Amino acid sequence: MNQNKRSKQWFYLTPSMILIGAIVIFPILYTGYISLTNMSLYHWKDFKVIGLANYGRALFKLDEGFLSALATTLLWTVVNMVLQIVAAFFIALGLNAPGMKLTRLYKTLLMVPWAMPSYVSILIWRVGIYNTDFGLLNKFRAALGLSRISYLAENVPAFLSCLVLNLWMAFPFMIMMFDAAMQSVDRSLLESASLDGAGFFMKVRYVLVPAIRPIMLPPIIMTAFTTFKQFDIFYLLTMQKGALTGSTLQTIITYAQQNAFVSNNYGLSSAVSMMIFVLICLFSLYSNRNIGREDEIG
Repeated sequence: MNQNKRSKQWFYLTPSMILIGAIVIFPILYTGYISLTNMSLYHWKDFKVIGLANYGRALFKLDEGFLSALATTLLWTVVNMVLQIVAAFFIALGLNAPGMKLTRLYKTLLMVPWAMPSYVSILIWRVGIYNTDFGLLNKFRAALGLSRISYLAENVPAFLSCLVLNLWMAFPFMIMMFDAAMQSVDRSLLESASLDGAGFFMKVRYVLVPAIRPIMLPPIIMTAFTTFKQFDIFYLLTMQKGALTGSTLQTIITYAQQNAFVSNNYGLSSAVSMMIFVLICLFSLYSNRNIGREDEIG
């Protein structure tokens, strides 16, 4: 009887397992295979296996640009996450302050950047704010008698411009998460701390932060993943075909895209994609372990 029941379970699971294998597992395995070959535009049908040469080329050949792209990606992720967490926390703290008026209106307005399609937001910022001749920032500088700046033409200004835009687009989600977490905290805990003589910062540090930490850890990790894999902001602001700005700023995602669809080096691009996949898997394992520890402590 048990054997018959188990056979039925496998029978019902088989279609979904085939679908998962075709959509998820096969592309990963095939990308791994291509990463071990010299497949490119010039070796589309006659490519051959070259082992780990593409991985060595990416990791140890400095002029290939992978290591600098990886460094840029890590810096991008860390700076974004620190600024998002700190700023969103204090904004949400202000929205939950006792006696705060029009909080619903503020929360609605804060959701506008998040609700807008990213493609539209990026192009509006590129043309309306960062444009050298017509952008709002350079119009302000011209009104003050200052020279115009090409915000997207050099790497450092381009990085900062992408950073500001990403913060504008990502803040609403993080603020919403912090706001929801803070509203879930039992107010009696804060009142008890006040009766014990704790001041504002003491209550925030020893009551509020420990209470919302387990709630905020998953959305923070999810946002870190999204930030690490950011593509559209860098591409549309600085690398869009027909509208190149002069910046050579690269992340590992744009680096992989450039090798696949610009240089047509599919073997190298696949190797970079597999390394990104491994990095994300390692970070996922590490973050899941931390979530498990938080649950045990909670």
